[in-house]
Amino acid sequence: MTIVWKRVVIDVHMPHPPSRVFPLLADPGRWPDFAPAVAFRQRIGDDPVGIGERWWAVDRIGPFRVRFADVLESLDPGRRVVWHSTSPWNSRVEYACLPEGGGTRVHAEYEGDIAGWLGLTALIPDLVWQGILMRDFHGLTRLLHAEDLRGDVDRGRRPANPEAARITGAGASVARAG
Repeated sequence: MTIVWKRVVIDVHMPHPPSRVFPLLADPGRWPDFAPAVAFRQRIGDDPVGIGERWWAVDRIGPFRVRFADVLESLDPGRRVVWHSTSPWNSRVEYACLPEGGGTRVHAEYEGDIAGWLGLTALIPDLVWQGILMRDFHGLTRLLHAEDLRGDVDRGRRPANPEAARITGAGASVARAG
């Protein structure tokens, strides 16, 4: 089996405060709402939310579906979350959120040993990877703007991950339509 190391870093300013951005990055159940490659996330089990929490995952890579699990590796509520993705991604993503200019500076690091045929994706230049991953942040901005327009924020709507508001420190700002 081929394994290829890849690391991509993105530093982006979001026009919303960390109290709005972080809860979405910390709740995989919301990722399909804004990340184009995320086809599915479902929490495994009903243990309390925290380190070791697991999610079934399916990503779209072109016409293919990639199945794996995401595991919560580290959490500093409201500031930093690290997710580990199992094979074939064999990777981790760290999102660090800092207040900046009325919005949020998100520093995202994606790194890992990509296995099997997905190792071919490591041949994609970093600049192209950054463009692909930036689509998540564009989608996140669109989602937050749409919530603003609908007035969903602070209406007490339930997050996809029922305990996410407690863990992320977001309260009702982890809004979900429906």
